[in-house]
Amino acid sequence: MDHSHPDHSHPDHSHRRSRTPAPAARGVRLVQKVSSTRAFGRIAPHVVPALDRAVHRLTRGKVLLSARMLPGLVLTVPGARTGRPRTTPLACMPEGEVEGSWILVGSNFGRPGHPAWTANLLARPDEAVVNWRGRDIPVRASLLEGEDRDRVWAAALAFWPPYAAYQRRLERQIRLFRLERR
Repeated sequence: MDHSHPDHSHPDHSHRRSRTPAPAARGVRLVQKVSSTRAFGRIAPHVVPALDRAVHRLTRGKVLLSARMLPGLVLTVPGARTGRPRTTPLACMPEGEVEGSWILVGSNFGRPGHPAWTANLLARPDEAVVNWRGRDIPVRASLLEGEDRDRVWAAALAFWPPYAAYQRRLERQIRLFRLERR
C-alpha cells in the first residue's frame, strides 16, 4: 500500500519516488565505507584526534569535526600509570533522552591493541570528565559485559556499521564503556 500524499497540482509527479538517496545519506554511507578500510585504520588515529583537538580548542569546546558524522565528546581521564590528565576526542553514542549517559566504543579504528583511554578508564573510572557540547561533566565509567554488552553492541552496530568490520579484523573483543554523570 502506498502511503504517499500526491501533490494534485503536479499530477505527473504524484506517484514518482526517488530511488536515489539524499546527498547527506550518500555521504554518510561513503564515510562508513571508507572508515571500514584498513588504510583508514592506519591513518585515522594520527589525523582525526589531532584535528579534533585543534578545532575543539579553537572553538572553545563548541565544535568537533568528527561529530559531523557521529556525535562526539572529549574525554579527560588521568593516565593509568602517570596520573596526568589525558584528553581524547571520541565518537560516542548518547543514551536516553537526558544528556547524562554515553556509550564509548574502544575500537581503536580496528587496530590490534586496546586504545590507551580504555586502560585509563579501567584504572580510574570515577575520575573521568567529558566535555559534551562545550560543557564539562564529571562521569563514572563502567566496562560493559555479558548481556548488557551484547545489547549495547547490537545498538552500536546499528548506529555505526563500520564497527563490525573493525571487530572482524581483531582477535581482541572491542571494549564498550558506559559513562554516567556523577
